[in-house]
Parts: sequence; C-alpha cells; structure tokens
Amino acid sequence: VAAGASASRGGRRRAASAAVARRAFEDELGVQAPLGFWDPLGFTDDGDMEAYRRRRSVEFKHGRIAMLATMGFITPEVAGHWPGYLSPSLGLKFVDIPSGLQALPVVPMLGWAQILLYFGLIEFTGGFEDYRKEGTPGDYGWKVLTSSDPIERRRKLNADLANGRLAMFAIMAMLFQNGLAKTTGPAMWIPTIGPLHP
Repeated sequence: VAAGASASRGGRRRAASAAVARRAFEDELGVQAPLGFWDPLGFTDDGDMEAYRRRRSVEFKHGRIAMLATMGFITPEVAGHWPGYLSPSLGLKFVDIPSGLQALPVVPMLGWAQILLYFGLIEFTGGFEDYRKEGTPGDYGWKVLTSSDPIERRRKLNADLANGRLAMFAIMAMLFQNGLAKTTGPAMWIPTIGPLHP
C-alpha cells in the first residue's frame, strides 16, 4: 500500500511539473484560440525553451512549404504550364508533365537531382537560426512578410502559423485525393464526375 501511495504522489508531482512547464509556453507564438496551448504528446513537459523554439521554427518552415505545395497543385490547372522545354535533350516540354503525383515518374532523374540540390542549398545556407534566444521563430528578417512593429509582427506570424497548419492538412488531403483520382483536374475536385464516383 505504501509503495502504491508513493507512486501515486510521484505521478501527481510529474503531472504538476508538466503543467507548470506548459504554462511557460502559453504566451508564445502559435498559441491561438480555440485550443490555446495544445501539446497532446507532451513535447514541452521538460520546459526546454530552446527545443520548443526550434520546433516552432520547423513548424513555420513546414507550413510555408505546404502553402507553396498546395498552390503548386492548384496553379497549373488554373494558369496552365510554363512554355518551353523542361529537357530539350529529351524533347520533354513542360506541358508534357502531368500535375500532381503523376509527374513523379515523368520528370527526368537529373531534374529531381536539381530540385534536391536546391532544397539542400536553401536548408544549409538559409540562416534558419531564427529560434535562437535573440531571434523570433519564423522571422527571417524579411519585413515584407513580417513587420518592424512587434505587435504587427506577432499578428502576421500567428496568421502565418495558422495558414501553414491548414496548408499541411490540405496538401496531405490533396495528395490522397490525387492518388485516388489519378488527376489534378476536375475529377479530383468534384468526385461525382470522375473515378471516385460511387
């Protein structure tokens, strides 16, 4: 009985400690209504502010990539493809490349290598040290995206986080829908006219 009571007190102390650690993050960027501070997996239970700020910075980066990806799914269907050749030596035009997942086997390997090289250059030279103590996660100094005014910067960065979170869900849904419909055309967006029709 004494061992059970001791374990129970230890569990309560750990829960109280985690609750105190979580309160330390309640005024940080990304804490928004209706959920407030939400950490169901307990990443912040240890109270490590630098780890939290690094994760917030990564969330900004992934959200911005997801926003670009969602636009990349929609734009070719609305505005069309680039003119000219993707690979003149192969006679491959941009209009010959399907949109969405169907482009994966069509783009030449050298094209994928160039894309990966570009991602690597951005990752290693982009100066994404914004989460350090003197920086603000998500603020890379581009005042067009943020602001010099701290209140306006916070508002814009919170909007950026909210839009990025939505885009991360949206691109995953688009990838699943594209995988099922095998197109990014109207059949993907209006399932009643394509292969997804019951």
